Amino acid sequence: MSLADQVLAVNDDLPIRTDKPVHSGKVRSVYWLTEQDSQRLIKEKGYDVAPDAPLAIMIISDRISAFDCIWHGQGGLKGVPGKGAALNAISNHWFKLFKDNGLADSHILDIPHPLVWIVQKAKPIMIEAICRKYITGSMWRAYSKGEREFCGIELPEGLEKDKALPDLLMTPSTKGILKGIPGVPEADDVNITRKNIEDNFAAFNFTKQEDIANYEKLLREGFGVISDALAKVEQIFVDTKFEFGYVNDAAGNEKLIYMDEVGTPDSSRIWDEKEYQKGNIVENSKEGFRQFLLNHFPDPDILLNKDRMPEREALARDNELPLEALMDISKTYTGIAEKITGKAIHLSDNPKQEIIDILAQEYGLID
Repeated sequence: MSLADQVLAVNDDLPIRTDKPVHSGKVRSVYWLTEQDSQRLIKEKGYDVAPDAPLAIMIISDRISAFDCIWHGQGGLKGVPGKGAALNAISNHWFKLFKDNGLADSHILDIPHPLVWIVQKAKPIMIEAICRKYITGSMWRAYSKGEREFCGIELPEGLEKDKALPDLLMTPSTKGILKGIPGVPEADDVNITRKNIEDNFAAFNFTKQEDIANYEKLLREGFGVISDALAKVEQIFVDTKFEFGYVNDAAGNEKLIYMDEVGTPDSSRIWDEKEYQKGNIVENSKEGFRQFLLNHFPDPDILLNKDRMPEREALARDNELPLEALMDISKTYTGIAEKITGKAIHLSDNPKQEIIDILAQEYGLID
């Protein structure tokens, strides 16, 4: 059994019954179930959703994306062993904790396999909800050049790199390209202010203006729950991105839920607390892989400069990364997942076949 066999690199070619195109993202693929299968599963499994809610199978891969490119390694390795299972295990853990603490539900209805979620269709809020406890990364780069206003919030003078901010900071940006919103450029990932959101709440997909405060409350509380839990395993929750959406429950009530993933090494920065106290930053997140890439290639500007995207894509396509680099990131992901969940992450010998067998036998979804 080679290491490459244990990696799920291609996840959009499974024989799951669907009558729509498979949506393949950087890491996850989404298979929308037929109306009949959705309604059958809602009945059979007793999911608390509207009886006609569209359901999907979401399959995570072990692909690694950084600087908007997918990277691969020597020996035919098209991803990072254990990465998908680690990401899902971490999200599952936090979503359950949010629910246990009375915060909100998530889009996940069922977890048939460590790489698989059954989810309900949500109406997404078109905001990347970003929360920061420390000044680092792009915010520090901008601050060190004299910028003091972020998303309409004024930062004080005298902040130091990688140190805690005076308050938990919410710095939202656009999710996707939004058109026709005054003062908001038509580009992905543009920083926005709370006033932008209030003045155009419907354009961001909010049902009502009061829900802006609700999303901020869920963001702040979710950050707090994860931060407190990470502190218990000597980790610092530095910053993160959450996503939200609306769904209806079985009784027809609309509710705001968490969606996508939460508190993972892909969507957050997590630092080792003991090392931090010694003055070292040890990343238990994808940031470590980004730093590796910046050091690995002689011209890091290709990775940082959006105008050099064709060169960057060529770099990712034409370079096999050293095996040890991908195994290091594998250790980071599985290590932090095991710390957070208290359970081992197992690599399966043939993940694709396992998924097909479970979805066939227990859910009747394979033709």
